[in-house]
Amino acid sequence: MPGDRQPAKPADSPSAPGLPWGSLLLVLTIVFINFAGFSLIIPLLPFYGAALGASPVQITLLFAAYSLGGVFGETQWGRLSDRVGRRPVLIGATACAALSYGAFAYAPDLYSALAIRVATGFFSGVMGVCAAYVADVTQPQQRARAMGLIGAALNLGFAIGPAMGGLLATPADGLAGFRLPILVSGAVALGASAWSVFVLRESHPPGAVRPATDFGAGFRVVGASPLLARLFAITFIGIGTFAGMEAVYGLWTARNFGWTTHEVGLAFIAVGVAGFTVQVTAIGPATRRWGEARVIIAGLCVLAASMALMPVLRAPWAAVALMASLMMGHSIAFPSAGGLISRNTPPAMQGAVNGLSMATNALGRICLPPLFGAIYAIAPDAPYAAATALVALAVVIAAQVWRLTSSNQKAGS
Repeated sequence: MPGDRQPAKPADSPSAPGLPWGSLLLVLTIVFINFAGFSLIIPLLPFYGAALGASPVQITLLFAAYSLGGVFGETQWGRLSDRVGRRPVLIGATACAALSYGAFAYAPDLYSALAIRVATGFFSGVMGVCAAYVADVTQPQQRARAMGLIGAALNLGFAIGPAMGGLLATPADGLAGFRLPILVSGAVALGASAWSVFVLRESHPPGAVRPATDFGAGFRVVGASPLLARLFAITFIGIGTFAGMEAVYGLWTARNFGWTTHEVGLAFIAVGVAGFTVQVTAIGPATRRWGEARVIIAGLCVLAASMALMPVLRAPWAAVALMASLMMGHSIAFPSAGGLISRNTPPAMQGAVNGLSMATNALGRICLPPLFGAIYAIAPDAPYAAATALVALAVVIAAQVWRLTSSNQKAGS
């Protein structure tokens, strides 16, 4: 295959050229597709759920189901990519994800939709493989910037996915009115898989493909490192909380402002553009000047402030502006956390640990959205207070990360 002929050199090679641009664009496209597919349903949730007769908790379960599949996908695909290479895993999993979108478009009831969303999440659970691919071919000092590019593609997916879902759907037509944006997502995923066959270069040099790590290897690496353990806790709380805010956003704005899929979709264009802009323009200079740990703290503080103010200001302009600032805080904090995780992971364990990291993120997106959905059913403003408290806890843990990284730097100097 064309992509097999010239494997990229690993990051520890003296002549490592960096990630090839063709492969970089493709890896970023795969990230974009995965998160566009994940976030596609955000503006549809209140209306798709109503068409299926779902309660607020069941609606947020539909949101979380994708991430449930992602937990299993991230742990398995990351380990498999350590053994057989990143390229075949990305090609095969993305093709299967495309087929699952087609099935989801014609799901006849809530339980079928939940099962198919789990399957889509499983086949889309290759974020760890994408991160490992980038780690394979970038120098450690370039890692945060490279992860920032992945984050930028992620945020663009968050912008385009909800916008596509909101603007292409026609809820008045019932379940059939939601098929077009879902089928478009599947077509794009299928195109990316075909593109991978011809463009994507394997990131392992000859002889670098290793036996598969055992299932517990990633857990042992993380458990033995106080720094990694805290970074995993931060991403679980922060990313899960962010997903919870996304899950209730459509419900909350429909209740307070009478918004439909159209208004929510347009709002997420602004949200995604804000996150994309921050990651492209700010994260590299910020991490170079202040270091990843302090950037993580700053991003979490922006997250907490945005969530605390949402029910206080309670206006359509504020709902857009604060969701955009929430995305900006997310975009600042979590690529920096991903860069620190990758820099503190042994080269032979990049696939397993990055896969476990993404699985932890997915676990947060499973646990917290239904929790916030249940809280919303009791008191619609309460999810914002609960989320603010959780992120405040993450800020405390991030302060410990700062101390640990400062100690490590002093010990190494």
